[in-house]
Amino acid sequence: MQTCSQCNTQSPDTATTCPQCEADLTTLNKRAVALKGFQENLRVINIRLIVSEDCCPACREYEGTYPKDAVPTLPVVGCSHKNGCRCFYEPRLEVVYP
Repeated sequence: MQTCSQCNTQSPDTATTCPQCEADLTTLNKRAVALKGFQENLRVINIRLIVSEDCCPACREYEGTYPKDAVPTLPVVGCSHKNGCRCFYEPRLEVVYP
């Protein structure tokens, strides 16, 4: 499942448009918005893709840490979990405090 960042409506991973507000879910789902924010943040040195303990094999392949410009997009194509892709991004910071 993916969540629209505009209206918080949940949609299947395959949806490209929010059924509630018609936002483009390829760029306006919550995970895509978070990724963009991490990529623009100068304190973030790389981004880790986190998978759930019971993830599918497709998601397990993508688990790991990536350079900011080489992070795979979510949801993972080919995710076969019954609840859809539940992966998320975690920033890795160079400096935690200013």
